[in-house]
Amino acid sequence: MFHKEGNTSIAITAIIVASGFLLVDYFISIAWLQYILYFSLLFLLVSILQFFRNPSRKTIPNHKHIVAPVDGKVVVIEEVFESEYFKDKRIQVSIFMSPLNVHVTRYGLSGIVKFSKYHPGKYLVAWHPKASQENERTTVVIENSVFGEVLYRQIAGALARRIVNYAKKDMQVVQGTDAGFIKFGSRVDLFLPLNSKIKVELNDVVKGAHNIIATL
Repeated sequence: MFHKEGNTSIAITAIIVASGFLLVDYFISIAWLQYILYFSLLFLLVSILQFFRNPSRKTIPNHKHIVAPVDGKVVVIEEVFESEYFKDKRIQVSIFMSPLNVHVTRYGLSGIVKFSKYHPGKYLVAWHPKASQENERTTVVIENSVFGEVLYRQIAGALARRIVNYAKKDMQVVQGTDAGFIKFGSRVDLFLPLNSKIKVELNDVVKGAHNIIATL
Protein backbone atom coordinates (compact mmCIF):
# COMPACT_ATOMS: atom_id res chain seq x y z
CA MET A 1 0.00 0.00 0.00
CA PHE A 2 1.39 3.41 -0.97
CA HIS A 3 0.58 6.87 0.34
CA LYS A 4 -1.43 9.16 -1.93
CA GLU A 5 1.31 11.81 -1.72
CA GLY A 6 3.53 9.48 -3.73
CA ASN A 7 1.17 8.91 -6.67
CA THR A 8 2.78 11.49 -8.95
CA SER A 9 6.35 10.57 -8.03
CA ILE A 10 5.67 6.86 -8.52
CA ALA A 11 3.98 7.42 -11.89
CA ILE A 12 6.82 9.63 -13.17
CA THR A 13 9.45 7.16 -11.97
CA ALA A 14 7.63 4.25 -13.60
CA ILE A 15 7.57 6.12 -16.93
CA ILE A 16 11.27 6.96 -16.64
CA VAL A 17 12.17 3.36 -15.83
CA ALA A 18 10.05 1.92 -18.65
CA SER A 19 11.51 4.40 -21.12
CA GLY A 20 15.00 3.65 -19.83
CA PHE A 21 14.54 -0.07 -20.41
CA LEU A 22 13.46 0.55 -24.00
CA LEU A 23 16.39 2.91 -24.67
CA VAL A 24 18.92 0.53 -23.14
CA ASP A 25 17.54 -2.38 -25.15
CA TYR A 26 17.68 -0.33 -28.37
CA PHE A 27 21.00 1.51 -28.02
CA ILE A 28 23.17 -0.71 -25.79
CA SER A 29 24.47 -4.00 -27.16
CA ILE A 30 27.04 -4.85 -24.47
CA ALA A 31 25.38 -7.41 -22.18
CA TRP A 32 27.14 -6.52 -18.91
CA LEU A 33 26.43 -2.82 -19.40
CA GLN A 34 22.77 -3.58 -20.11
CA TYR A 35 22.49 -5.49 -16.83
CA ILE A 36 24.06 -2.64 -14.85
CA LEU A 37 21.67 -0.11 -16.38
CA TYR A 38 18.65 -2.37 -15.88
CA PHE A 39 19.60 -2.90 -12.26
CA SER A 40 20.09 0.86 -11.71
CA LEU A 41 16.67 1.64 -13.14
CA LEU A 42 14.99 -1.04 -11.04
CA PHE A 43 16.82 0.18 -7.94
CA LEU A 44 15.45 3.69 -8.58
CA LEU A 45 11.88 2.37 -8.86
CA VAL A 46 12.16 0.18 -5.75
CA SER A 47 13.64 3.09 -3.76
CA ILE A 48 10.72 5.36 -4.64
CA LEU A 49 8.18 2.63 -3.87
CA GLN A 50 9.67 1.87 -0.47
CA PHE A 51 9.82 5.55 0.45
CA PHE A 52 6.13 6.12 -0.21
CA ARG A 53 4.93 2.89 1.40
CA ASN A 54 2.08 3.32 3.86
CA PRO A 55 1.71 0.22 6.04
CA SER A 56 -1.64 -0.24 7.75
CA ARG A 57 -1.52 0.56 11.47
CA LYS A 58 -4.59 -0.29 13.52
CA THR A 59 -4.76 2.04 16.51
CA ILE A 60 -7.45 1.88 19.18
CA PRO A 61 -7.76 5.54 20.28
CA ASN A 62 -6.85 6.06 23.93
CA HIS A 63 -6.92 9.54 25.47
CA LYS A 64 -4.60 8.42 28.27
CA HIS A 65 -1.51 8.00 26.13
CA ILE A 66 0.29 9.57 23.19
CA VAL A 67 1.59 7.32 20.43
CA ALA A 68 4.53 7.94 18.13
CA PRO A 69 3.53 10.23 15.25
CA VAL A 70 6.16 8.72 12.92
CA ASP A 71 8.55 5.83 12.43
CA GLY A 72 12.15 6.50 13.41
CA LYS A 73 14.70 6.85 16.20
CA VAL A 74 14.21 8.89 19.38
CA VAL A 75 17.04 11.45 19.32
CA VAL A 76 15.93 14.03 21.92
CA ILE A 77 14.22 13.78 25.32
CA GLU A 78 14.66 16.98 27.32
CA GLU A 79 12.92 19.83 29.08
CA VAL A 80 12.94 22.92 26.86
CA PHE A 81 11.32 26.34 26.53
CA GLU A 82 8.79 26.23 23.68
CA SER A 83 8.76 29.76 22.27
CA GLU A 84 6.26 29.70 19.41
CA TYR A 85 2.94 28.76 21.01
CA PHE A 86 3.14 27.85 24.70
CA LYS A 87 5.95 30.23 25.66
CA ASP A 88 6.75 28.05 28.65
CA LYS A 89 8.61 24.87 29.49
CA ARG A 90 7.65 21.54 27.95
CA ILE A 91 9.17 18.09 27.53
CA GLN A 92 10.47 17.72 23.99
CA VAL A 93 10.63 14.29 22.40
CA SER A 94 12.12 14.24 18.90
CA ILE A 95 12.01 11.37 16.41
CA PHE A 96 14.42 11.32 13.46
CA MET A 97 13.42 9.62 10.21
CA SER A 98 16.03 8.39 7.76
CA PRO A 99 15.14 8.07 4.05
CA LEU A 100 14.54 4.34 4.72
CA ASN A 101 11.78 4.96 7.27
CA VAL A 102 8.05 5.23 6.55
CA HIS A 103 7.45 8.98 6.23
CA VAL A 104 3.74 9.16 6.98
CA THR A 105 2.93 11.51 9.86
CA ARG A 106 0.10 10.26 12.07
CA TYR A 107 -1.83 11.98 14.83
CA GLY A 108 -0.28 11.01 18.15
CA LEU A 109 -3.49 11.78 20.04
CA SER A 110 -7.15 12.49 19.40
CA GLY A 111 -8.65 15.94 19.90
CA ILE A 112 -9.35 19.29 18.29
CA VAL A 113 -6.75 21.19 16.25
CA LYS A 114 -6.26 24.53 17.98
CA PHE A 115 -3.34 25.83 15.89
CA SER A 116 -1.74 24.95 12.55
CA LYS A 117 0.95 27.02 10.86
CA TYR A 118 3.50 26.55 8.09
CA HIS A 119 6.96 28.14 8.32
CA PRO A 120 9.29 28.39 5.32
CA GLY A 121 12.94 27.95 6.21
CA LYS A 122 16.31 26.33 5.70
CA TYR A 123 17.22 22.68 5.08
CA LEU A 124 19.76 21.94 7.79
CA VAL A 125 20.27 18.26 8.61
CA ALA A 126 17.30 17.18 10.70
CA TRP A 127 19.33 16.42 13.83
CA HIS A 128 20.94 19.89 13.86
CA PRO A 129 20.10 21.74 17.15
CA LYS A 130 18.73 24.74 15.21
CA ALA A 131 16.61 22.70 12.79
CA SER A 132 13.53 23.05 14.99
CA GLN A 133 13.64 26.87 14.71
CA GLU A 134 15.29 27.49 11.33
CA ASN A 135 14.23 24.71 8.94
CA GLU A 136 11.04 24.55 6.88
CA ARG A 137 8.43 23.21 9.30
CA THR A 138 4.81 23.08 10.37
CA THR A 139 3.53 23.55 13.90
CA VAL A 140 0.28 21.89 15.00
CA VAL A 141 -1.39 22.02 18.42
CA ILE A 142 -4.08 19.50 19.39
CA GLU A 143 -6.26 19.90 22.47
CA ASN A 144 -6.94 16.59 24.18
CA SER A 145 -9.34 15.94 27.06
CA VAL A 146 -6.61 14.34 29.21
CA PHE A 147 -3.31 15.93 28.16
CA GLY A 148 -4.64 19.38 27.40
CA GLU A 149 -2.76 21.03 24.53
CA VAL A 150 0.05 19.07 22.86
CA LEU A 151 2.23 20.51 20.09
CA TYR A 152 3.95 18.56 17.33
CA ARG A 153 6.24 19.97 14.69
CA GLN A 154 7.09 18.45 11.29
CA ILE A 155 10.61 19.51 10.34
CA ALA A 156 12.23 19.23 6.92
CA GLY A 157 15.73 17.77 6.74
CA ALA A 158 18.64 18.23 4.35
CA LEU A 159 16.92 16.08 1.71
CA ALA A 160 13.31 17.01 2.41
CA ARG A 161 11.77 19.48 0.00
CA ARG A 162 8.08 19.26 0.79
CA ILE A 163 6.07 19.00 4.00
CA VAL A 164 2.42 18.01 3.71
CA ASN A 165 0.20 18.87 6.68
CA TYR A 166 -3.48 17.87 6.78
CA ALA A 167 -4.31 19.50 10.14
CA LYS A 168 -6.58 22.54 9.90
CA LYS A 169 -7.77 24.70 12.78
CA ASP A 170 -10.92 23.39 14.52
CA MET A 171 -10.65 19.93 12.89
CA GLN A 172 -11.55 16.95 15.03
CA VAL A 173 -8.72 14.42 14.60
CA VAL A 174 -8.37 10.78 15.59
CA GLN A 175 -5.27 9.19 17.08
CA GLY A 176 -3.31 7.06 14.60
CA THR A 177 -4.85 8.47 11.41
CA ASP A 178 -2.87 10.26 8.68
CA ALA A 179 -1.75 13.78 9.62
CA GLY A 180 0.56 14.42 6.67
CA PHE A 181 3.77 13.39 4.95
CA ILE A 182 7.35 14.63 4.73
CA LYS A 183 9.33 13.82 1.59
CA PHE A 184 12.90 12.51 1.81
CA GLY A 185 14.33 12.68 5.32
CA SER A 186 13.01 14.63 8.30
CA ARG A 187 12.14 14.87 11.98
CA VAL A 188 9.08 15.33 14.18
CA ASP A 189 9.19 17.05 17.60
CA LEU A 190 6.55 16.56 20.29
CA PHE A 191 6.14 19.12 23.08
CA LEU A 192 4.40 17.55 26.06
CA PRO A 193 3.19 18.75 29.49
CA LEU A 194 5.89 18.62 32.19
CA ASN A 195 3.93 16.02 34.17
CA SER A 196 3.99 13.56 31.26
CA LYS A 197 5.54 10.17 31.95
CA ILE A 198 7.87 9.41 29.06
CA LYS A 199 7.76 5.76 27.98
CA VAL A 200 10.69 5.79 25.54
CA GLU A 201 14.43 6.28 25.89
CA LEU A 202 17.08 7.87 23.70
CA ASN A 203 17.92 5.77 20.62
CA ASP A 204 14.73 3.72 20.87
CA VAL A 205 13.32 2.83 17.46
CA VAL A 206 9.57 3.48 17.33
CA LYS A 207 6.72 2.91 14.90
CA GLY A 208 4.11 5.56 14.18
CA ALA A 209 0.65 4.92 15.67
CA HIS A 210 2.07 1.91 17.51
CA ASN A 211 4.60 2.70 20.25
CA ILE A 212 3.46 4.72 23.27
CA ILE A 213 5.54 7.87 23.77
CA ALA A 214 3.97 9.23 26.96
CA THR A 215 1.20 8.86 29.52
CA LEU A 216 -0.03 10.98 32.43
